[in-house]
Amino acid sequence: MAAKTHRVLPGFGLALGYTLVYLSLLILLPLGGMVLKASELGFGQIIDIALSERSLAAFRVTFGASLIAALINGFFGLIVAWILVRYPFPGKRFVDALVDLPFALPTAVAGITLATLYAGNGWLGRYIEPLGFKVAYTPWGIVVALTFITLPFVVRTLQPVIEDIETEVEEAAASLGASRWQTFVKVIFPAIFPALLTGFALAFARAVGEYGSVIFIAGNLPLISEITPLLIISKLEQYDVLGATALAVVMLGLSFILLLAVNVLQWWTANRHKNNEPLEVTAAKAGGVA
Repeated sequence: MAAKTHRVLPGFGLALGYTLVYLSLLILLPLGGMVLKASELGFGQIIDIALSERSLAAFRVTFGASLIAALINGFFGLIVAWILVRYPFPGKRFVDALVDLPFALPTAVAGITLATLYAGNGWLGRYIEPLGFKVAYTPWGIVVALTFITLPFVVRTLQPVIEDIETEVEEAAASLGASRWQTFVKVIFPAIFPALLTGFALAFARAVGEYGSVIFIAGNLPLISEITPLLIISKLEQYDVLGATALAVVMLGLSFILLLAVNVLQWWTANRHKNNEPLEVTAAKAGGVA
């Protein structure tokens, strides 16, 4: 008689039911209510609100700054994750803890700190503004704030993937004649690219919805340095609930489309890498051996 398999967690049906109820209460119902509220305006009015000059400028600032911040962290986050995984050095635990600081620090505190640092009379602002590079109260201040709060998403996504890549693979490629650049491009980067893309998507999504750290350093000038979340808050303060809801729905749709595109690309790269030859074979090819 076959032994009965005991599971710690409940069966699939019960667990799936809990999952659907939980996600519905936290995500589907609020988003559904927002879309339902916006539907009172009609599609034409929603488009008119979204295509107004101020709304378009806010969308450009929000998505543009978020994209730049995610790209910056995609590059430097990879370097930070690589250093933390591959090299021992004094104070490594302290540096590793610093990466998580944006998670623990209230975003408003981060915004005030950055604004104080980069203001015209701040520790850094007093030296860089005379050189013609103004950060505080400009769109560049938004990029700085978003870069600060989204760094952990890239680093923490890449670290476990880099840890799984054995150093022997790099040594094999080097022993077969591959340069450091060839080893990185042909062996390392294809293995970490799906994780890098995931970290980029998480950083971008987090930056799009950021509010607290941005408003203190952005200057919040309409058509110049005003982000969409602030514009939504402004409409709510003016009791324009439908207008704010319309902007929120448009922003939700744009964010969903961009994240869907990134996830499709991530799925494609992950499957492509899964179907490729093992890293040992790739290392041999990188060294010029078929």
